[in-house]
Amino acid sequence: MTQRRVVITGAGTVNALAPDVKGTFAAMAEGRCGIGALDFADVERLTIRIGAQVRDFAPEVHFDKGKLSFFDRFTQFALVAARQAMAQAGLAREPGDPTRWGAIIGTAGGGNATVNEAYRAVYAEGKNRVHPFTVPRLMGNAAASHVSMEFGLMGPSFAVATACASSNHALGLAFQMIRSGMADGMLAGGAESMLNFGGLKAWEGLRVMSPDGCRPFAAGRNGMVQGEGAGIFVLESFESAQARGAEILAEIKGFAMTSDASDIVMPSREGAARAMRGALADAGITPEAIGYVNAHGTGTAANDKTEAAALADIFGDRLSQVPVSSTKAMHGHCIGATGAIELLACLMALNEGVIAPTLGYDAPDPDCPLDVVPGIARAARVETVMTNAFAFGGLNAVLILSKQ
Repeated sequence: MTQRRVVITGAGTVNALAPDVKGTFAAMAEGRCGIGALDFADVERLTIRIGAQVRDFAPEVHFDKGKLSFFDRFTQFALVAARQAMAQAGLAREPGDPTRWGAIIGTAGGGNATVNEAYRAVYAEGKNRVHPFTVPRLMGNAAASHVSMEFGLMGPSFAVATACASSNHALGLAFQMIRSGMADGMLAGGAESMLNFGGLKAWEGLRVMSPDGCRPFAAGRNGMVQGEGAGIFVLESFESAQARGAEILAEIKGFAMTSDASDIVMPSREGAARAMRGALADAGITPEAIGYVNAHGTGTAANDKTEAAALADIFGDRLSQVPVSSTKAMHGHCIGATGAIELLACLMALNEGVIAPTLGYDAPDPDCPLDVVPGIARAARVETVMTNAFAFGGLNAVLILSKQ
């Protein structure tokens, strides 16, 4: 069976850098940092008090009061980003045959803000009841379901929960569905909002959080900084996009996913390399074709060293010639949404000729001998990019995109 080509025709985002794609591109190109002091109830009880928080987000501007009561913060982000993506794609409320369109949205925490509110109500405030819509708000599939309802998408719609690889898995699965002919188009990406007392207190227990900033691949890195937000994209067949004269932002060329089957939190060089090698094979290209790698680059000692070693396995002697950056030092590690938000950096590299920088890269680590793009964005002609996501649980997902 002939496989269909799959392209991206719309993009939308809400993140700590900006409330839309245009603003995010500008912030990335300028090397702005969205990390700052956190502002929410009981933050003073936390050891880690910094994060990439979405500020000045007014839900009532985007949703009427009746509907808003059904939406956790992560769902709000997803819906706003999805609206932007559909608008850019030039699609009506119900695109084409609605039974051939769906939504796949990755998230690690789902309605974590709702869970935090419920625990506070019962255990801190002594209340005997929680919000009546607590369950439909906290469900991991809430964002995908509400997006499908908003746009009348009646095809496959579901959530993917693979920790930090969730949105890369979501995008990759959507790509495979369209390529195989199972669907004509999909809204895909990720959404996350765990910046609250309960969410961060749990992460503190892992001792992977930095108290002062994210410095991917730098010698002095001391952990990740969490962020929140959403990135949603319109994926459709090349034939569909061409028929309606849509602007094509990029073509997805390859996707692969692997499992380490080794450790619940420690990364695996071999598992990461297999995912990258698989994505290259799926795209039908060699490592020499890659002009930019958007790294997972969390800023933890273990992740960055392991990822650098895996990249060395793939690129060999050419490793120092391949530009690499991690944008997590700007928008934070958005967990289930991080791959989707980082995909914007890939689109910027392909379409604007600008590679986003890695903030905080003040001293190279000998264990990470990469061509890290530091501090200031780099102009470059990029035809093909690779974007990595490596998650707790040993779950790896890698995408390859090219200019159409």
